[in-house]
Amino acid sequence: MNVLLLTQVLPYPPDCGPKVKTWNVFRYLCERHEVTLASFVRCDQLADVAHLRSYCQAVHTVPIERGVVRDGLAMVRSLLTGQPWMMVRDNRRPMWRLMDRLATEQHFDLVHADQLNMAQYAERMPHSFRVLDAHNALWVLYQRLWETMKPGPKKWLLGRDWRLLKRYEGHICREFDAVLAVSEKDRAALEEAAGHPLGIRVVPIAVNTDEATVIERTTGPYILHMGTMYWPPNIDAVKWFVNRVYPIIRQQRPDVQFDVVGAKPPRELLALNNAGLGVNVTGYVEDPKSYQERAAVMVVPLLAGGGMRVKILNALAAGIPIVSTRLGYEGIDVSPGKDILIGDTPDAFAAQVLRVLNDRALGTQLSTNGRKLVEKKYDHNTALRPLDEVYAQANRAAKEDLFGRVF
Repeated sequence: MNVLLLTQVLPYPPDCGPKVKTWNVFRYLCERHEVTLASFVRCDQLADVAHLRSYCQAVHTVPIERGVVRDGLAMVRSLLTGQPWMMVRDNRRPMWRLMDRLATEQHFDLVHADQLNMAQYAERMPHSFRVLDAHNALWVLYQRLWETMKPGPKKWLLGRDWRLLKRYEGHICREFDAVLAVSEKDRAALEEAAGHPLGIRVVPIAVNTDEATVIERTTGPYILHMGTMYWPPNIDAVKWFVNRVYPIIRQQRPDVQFDVVGAKPPRELLALNNAGLGVNVTGYVEDPKSYQERAAVMVVPLLAGGGMRVKILNALAAGIPIVSTRLGYEGIDVSPGKDILIGDTPDAFAAQVLRVLNDRALGTQLSTNGRKLVEKKYDHNTALRPLDEVYAQANRAAKEDLFGRVF
């Protein structure tokens, strides 16, 4: 089939959760279909674009800039139009012009919108089978974040936006020919937004276990957190861990160190480097392998969020023991106590981390079980198979349309 894949971020290099998800879907589709990629880019990514072109038919990019002024203007437009701020923010004329040009140059059997932000552009292709690939139910993610905020203007704006997002997501889910969710909870949330069941298919986030090999760890007294550190839920998670959990751990293990690896940490987290707490906030690291090799345990202390945590799948694949909140592993079919350890209070979370730090055999068992789980359920060759069913549906629809036009 001739497929147009629309992405909000260029899916290479796969150095953060959303890009890992899209990268594996992109390669899976390229092995089976004629794929054209249209994506926003945020900097000079000529080498990355060239790499992607080696997999697909063509790559088209549109630069996108963000900043306080642009975001503020988007908020004004959102207030005037009643559209969700995030959708207004990413509504860019150059991308509309690209869609119009591509529509005149060729016919696409299917348009695959990766993330809700790109759905508006897929609507420009009314004669193609349209698929929304939802990384999460955005309205739930923002509702949860809103619930954790203190009263004030930001909380009011976010409360307004999650309600608008729920209405918008429901509209898109009803209008598209097929919708993909990454978990059963996200499927239920999207169908709640739509107002009735839609037959949404669950296609979990996948990893390539041939490439994601087990890390040979030295298992020193190191705790690891990985994630983009400009994302508010990750910031709140690290602050909660450092302020509420870490002191309990250090009482028993004063030799412990905490590595926080991820792009664009705020000043309040960077200040921890000089606080004498054994906290190392690195910022963006191109290859985090050295931090993974020395980690006894990775922590996912999330208090808000949605979808699936790619960092958990990556850590399971790499054989790194994990301690998480229940919300942190939401959407991933793990067995607590077997594949992963769970703690939702500071005392419980600290106790689980200390178990791994003090018991190397436990860490080894968690590592082995986690790797087996990923190989069985989340390898791309298994987890992405439902995509074949969706694309077969599109192929049948295209043949029926051709038959109708001929006769």
